[in-house]
Amino acid sequence: MNEGKPTKASPTGEREEPAEPVAAGAAPSGAENRDAAPHGERARGADGDFELARPATPPTTPGGDYALHRPLDAETTEAAETGEAAVVGRPAGAVEPAGHQEPGVAAGATEPAVAGYGPGQAEQPRPLHDPDPYSTPPYGEPGPWAPAPPVQHPAATPAQGTAVPRLVRYPASDAPAHGVPVPAAAPPTVPTVPEPGAPATSHTAPVPPALDASATDAPAAAGPWQRYDPWAAAAAGASAPLQQTGGAVPTKDQRRKRARRVLIGLMLVVALASGGVGGVVGAHLERNGGVGAVELPQAGEEPAGREPGSIAGIAAQALPSVVTLHVSGAASAGTGTGFVLDDRGHILTNNHVVQPAGSDGEITVTFHSGDTAKATVVGRDSGYDLAVVRVKGVSGLDPLPLGNSDNVRVGDPVIAIGAPFDLAGTVTAGIISARERPITAGGGRGDGSDVSYVDALQTDAPINPGNSGGPLLDAQARVIGINSAIRSADSGGGEAESGRAGSIGLGFAIPINQGKRVAEELINTGRATHPVIGITLDMDYAGDGARVGTKGSDGGPPVSTGGPGARAGIRAGDVITKVDGRRVHSGEELIVKTRAHRPGDRLELTLERDGEEREISLVLGSSGGD
Repeated sequence: MNEGKPTKASPTGEREEPAEPVAAGAAPSGAENRDAAPHGERARGADGDFELARPATPPTTPGGDYALHRPLDAETTEAAETGEAAVVGRPAGAVEPAGHQEPGVAAGATEPAVAGYGPGQAEQPRPLHDPDPYSTPPYGEPGPWAPAPPVQHPAATPAQGTAVPRLVRYPASDAPAHGVPVPAAAPPTVPTVPEPGAPATSHTAPVPPALDASATDAPAAAGPWQRYDPWAAAAAGASAPLQQTGGAVPTKDQRRKRARRVLIGLMLVVALASGGVGGVVGAHLERNGGVGAVELPQAGEEPAGREPGSIAGIAAQALPSVVTLHVSGAASAGTGTGFVLDDRGHILTNNHVVQPAGSDGEITVTFHSGDTAKATVVGRDSGYDLAVVRVKGVSGLDPLPLGNSDNVRVGDPVIAIGAPFDLAGTVTAGIISARERPITAGGGRGDGSDVSYVDALQTDAPINPGNSGGPLLDAQARVIGINSAIRSADSGGGEAESGRAGSIGLGFAIPINQGKRVAEELINTGRATHPVIGITLDMDYAGDGARVGTKGSDGGPPVSTGGPGARAGIRAGDVITKVDGRRVHSGEELIVKTRAHRPGDRLELTLERDGEEREISLVLGSSGGD
């Protein structure tokens, strides 16, 4: 087959002659032995060509491991076709330099055979360059004869510069038992090639196990990847990657989902357990009415102060100045209310409250603090139903401020304080229902000397027996009236509050303007003066207005000689219909309107005489009260 075939050039540029054929069964010697075919001899056919011998198949050892056949590179294959035996990495026919020694081969010894090949087979190829101690790609100089880097499993890839032990095949008799660790053989050493200019050293560098022929006889390192055969796994049809533990490793998402399922399961268990315990406890509490003593919820403590304009604020300011009077006399006894006028101990109340005491009775004053003191009458007037008493030996009195009853308007809020049915310190609230209500109270004597005429303030604040003499306060805690009378359901007219009837929302109070004038007179003189016109009225007249009588009460003339009425021109039989432009319907109303003024005040009167209306003006006179 070599006839007409061009010769192959050597690396030096010289053309080499084809090697002489070797007869079957002849063993080459010397340099020719290194260039022999790696897998057998060539047989010459009848036509003079050579035929490659089939490589010998490694014997199969039951239960043993085997190493993969190293594939032949292009140079070795071509050399085999030409009948030349070449070592991988060195051109065929090249002469080995003198003194050169293959790494890992002792002097004078033949090169070791490739693991897995028997005697007579190809020798292990020699790399073109020395091993790279740093395992840096591309593992040698580029060239057509440079072998491809070995395929390593990612888990078994060593660090840079670390030698990887070569996989070897053990005979069945020498194979280690499954699971028994086998110590790895120490790698052989080769002389270290010094760098130019560096001093020579005597230490040696380790040789990779792949280049050491003795690796065929060393046991494999422990670990599953050291005995892994990718072709056997592919032939067996294995689809799942091999693991060291033999089981599949869950991924991160799988572990997360598993943890979530476990957490949800625990939450469900806790919820079911809590619901069951809660149901049992609830049923027990429902049947037995709770556990232990019952403690009801309650609001915490709050500041005691209130807004000054509120009912509570007004009551807090006024109550220390309101007193309760207990009166006892030879014939009767009663209870009423009063309030402090000044710090000298003067107290204003109603005349009908202190009347039972008479001239030798006893009056006891009880203050809001609970202290008591004896009191004496300073002065009283039945016509106004007012009286002033005084306590001695008491200090720290707080008088109530007085308002102006002329400023009161219907609908204004008011507060009444008293001791109804001897319940001291009772506070009721309402409004002003009307102004200038003419009322009369008293008249128990029969001669009319005890009848009081009041141009009163009407209120719906509840007033009951025991409230008499108590203050009627406005929104600024000022006194605008003195509670005096009520209209009850079983009475035909106005009556003193001291009766036993209850309140129906019709209470009457003496305006404080009138009460102030009378109180000052009683304190200063012991007597109160009444404004008078100087006429005698016909109280039996049933017509509209107040008619002047035809005779006087004491047998004298009906119009007092020289009095205010006589000087104004009033005559007997005249009917007075208006006072200061306001209509009057009876004699009582004329008295009330007159008593609402002070002596010396001027009045404008409208009267009828012989069917004609006349306007007159007069100045009120004064009379002493009782």
